[in-house]
Order: sequence, then C-alpha cells, then structure tokens
Amino acid sequence: MKRTVRIGPLTLGAGAPIRVESMLKTRLDDTESCLKQLAELQSEGCELVRVAFPKPELKDRLRALNASSPLPLMADIHFDPALAVAAMEAGCPSIRINPGNMGSPERLATVVDMARERRVVIRIGANSGSVNDAQLWRAGGDRGAALALAVGEQMEMLLSLKFYDIIVSAKSTDLEESLRANVLLQRRYGDFPFHVGITESGSGLDGIVKSACGLSRLLALGIGDTVRVSLSQPPADEVRTAYSILRALDLRQRGGRLISCPTCGRRQLEVAAVVPQLAPILEKLPDGYTLAVMGCEVNGPREARHAQLGVAGSPSGMVIFKDGKIVERVESGRVIEALRRHLPKKS
Repeated sequence: MKRTVRIGPLTLGAGAPIRVESMLKTRLDDTESCLKQLAELQSEGCELVRVAFPKPELKDRLRALNASSPLPLMADIHFDPALAVAAMEAGCPSIRINPGNMGSPERLATVVDMARERRVVIRIGANSGSVNDAQLWRAGGDRGAALALAVGEQMEMLLSLKFYDIIVSAKSTDLEESLRANVLLQRRYGDFPFHVGITESGSGLDGIVKSACGLSRLLALGIGDTVRVSLSQPPADEVRTAYSILRALDLRQRGGRLISCPTCGRRQLEVAAVVPQLAPILEKLPDGYTLAVMGCEVNGPREARHAQLGVAGSPSGMVIFKDGKIVERVESGRVIEALRRHLPKKS
C-alpha cells in the first residue's frame, strides 16, 4: 500500500490528488518579493513551494518567510547538513537534500534525527548531474539506470536510519533518461510518494511541450504524486502549465476547461477572437465544467455535445447549446454576454 506524507496541512501520496508545486525565483533576502510571489502562486492553485536556502545568514529570513507564507515551504539544501538543520529550526515542514552530499554518515544522521523529531518530510533529490562515473559504469552506460542507482543509494541511506517520511525524486532534462530512472525506481520504491518533473525544460512553447511530453509519459504509468513544470519564466506560468497537463490527462481539474475547434473555411464564428475572452471565466467555473467554442454547425453542437455549455456558428447566426441541445440563438456580437447568462456559479 502506498505511503502518505504530510507537509503542514498538505497530504501527498495514497488517495491524495496529484499536487502542483513550484519554486520561488526571488532571493530569500528580499522578503517582500518572496511574499508577493507566494501570493501569486497561491492564486494559481500552487500547493507547495520550494525555496533556495544557500547560506546560514539567511536563517532569520527563512524563519520569517515560513511564518508568513500562505503555502507550505520546502527548503532546498545542497552540500551543507548545517543548512538542513537550520532550515528545520526555522520552521520548514520539508527539506530537499541529496543524502550523498551531506558529508559523513554522522552528519546525515543528525539531519535525519531532527527531521524525525520535528516530523519534517525529506525529499531526496537527484538529477542527471548527480550521477558519478561509478554509477554509470555499474549501469553499463545507461544514464537512466545510473540515475536510478544514485537515487537508490540515497534512499538506502535514509531507510538504514529507519526514516520513512520520504518523497522520491529523479529528474533529468532528457525525457528517456527521466522515464527509465523513474520506472526502475517505481519497481523498488513504489510505496513512497514520487515527485516528477523534467528539469531544465527551457521556456516558452518548447519548454511547455517538453514538460508536457515528459510528464505525460510518467503520469500515464501512475508515477507521480507531486509535479513541477520547470520553466525559465515566472513560477505562476509553471503552475498554470502543470494544471493544464493534469486537466488534459483527466487526472485533476481546477476550474472549467475549454475545447474549441481549429476552424476552417466553413466557420461562421471567429473562434480565435472569442476564446481569449473566455479565459478569465474558466477559473470561476466548477471544476471539470466543459465550455465549447465551435466555428460551424459541423463541430457544434454535434461533436461538442459532451460539453455542458457551448457556442457554435451557423448560417442563421450563433447558437448557444447546453448538453448538445440548442437553447438560444444570438448575434455574433452578443456571444460572450449570452454564454455568461447560462454559466453556473462555482460553489
């Protein structure tokens, strides 16, 4: 049976929704900017936020941020176990470490003992840069298998200390490497929650497509209890993209979803002009509610009859339909107004 972990009020793992997370891109010494970005992330539905904690002098800043944050934080630690201890003393309910670079076993044990005492969740994180030559040799040059070995070694360090509040993570910018590593790890540690993502995806359309392709392959196999889309752009974009991916896979809904035809020479409705006007409406709709915009009577309401509400162009004007049945005919300039009249309120 799959385990669950709790990070503050948030449950991850068995029975919980796939959680959406991001990372602050503001510096920890700029509290005002950090809080502003956290508020933006909360408004987009983000549920867990990682924050870089690079030096001990920022401990008081981290403490203040943790106390004021509307979302649970995960301190991102590299190389220095003293920083992991400081993050927990500052009140962080979760930390991300690579147990293999925490120094001696005794220093790692100190971190684990405090995490156990304070009920702090540890996400072990390895990416393709964590793979060493020995692991690559043992994997026969298979970088995905080598990445799984790296994470497996980290897992065994924590398990040997009888610590189990763990999130497993193996990430790469290479899609095949990510898939291979996570499939291998799932076979061995599948009862633990998994964090998934494609690291260093880039930005814009290429970054979104790369993340969508990589995450979809993992999620389709049931791998992933929390996701991050890693883009070189504002973190709110990462969260919106993550929800779009989950929505497309029918794994999680947030607000309404829009379907629209690609249009052709038959169109009687300028779909491309209507769709942007509906974007602000979607988030106010009940989760999973489907809104359709179709250019002609071929695509709507026939092909879009599964939508709860829609509009389609026709030679005699625009038709508003609900569950495939026409309920109103309107002029083209009054489409948005008519749709608003028939929309339900989000409970």
